[in-house]
Formats: sequence, structure tokens, C-alpha cells
Amino acid sequence: MDCGLSALTFDYNEIRPRPASLGLDLVGRAMAASTTKQIEIVVNGHCRLAPEGCTLRELLVWLEVDPARVAVELNRSIVQRPAWDQATVGPGATLEIVQFVGGG
Repeated sequence: MDCGLSALTFDYNEIRPRPASLGLDLVGRAMAASTTKQIEIVVNGHCRLAPEGCTLRELLVWLEVDPARVAVELNRSIVQRPAWDQATVGPGATLEIVQFVGGG
């Protein structure tokens, strides 16, 4: 899959707060994964490189997305929050990340 990765940037939101509720171990593992082999995935319609072998929760941390405020679809199936630590993101995966927005 050649998505022209050099020309694309990931624009999740204008402001992506760092998840304060995550333990350092999870953040450390996600950052350590960034030095490993990279795979191509599609996030919200944009091609991205991501660490190989990371779980869905680790990928969210790596993307600097607050896991407490999103719903995630992986390969056209919604992944329930309790399964994020077991769901591995593989090469060619397609993700849709939707942020909860309050208002009225």
C-alpha cells in the first residue's frame, strides 16, 4: 500500500491533550515501540506509519489521543474499550477514531 506518506500529515484535532490517566509503563512501551519496525495503516482516511505490534491502546497513546474521550473502529468493527489491550494493530489496518464532543 503506497499512500504517499511523505506528503500527508495527521490532523486528528487542533488540540490533542496528553492522556493524564495512563501509567508511565504504557506510555514507555508505546514510545519504545516507535524505535521498532514501522507498518502502514490508515487512520481517519489518512495513511500513517505506526509501530509494528502495538495494541490499540498503545497506538492511541503513540498518536497522542486521549483514550478516555474516543470510540475506535478497527477494520470496520467497533472495538469495545476493555478489548483495547488485546487488539493488535497490524499492517494495512484501517482505523476510525471518533472523539466525544460535549455541547448544547
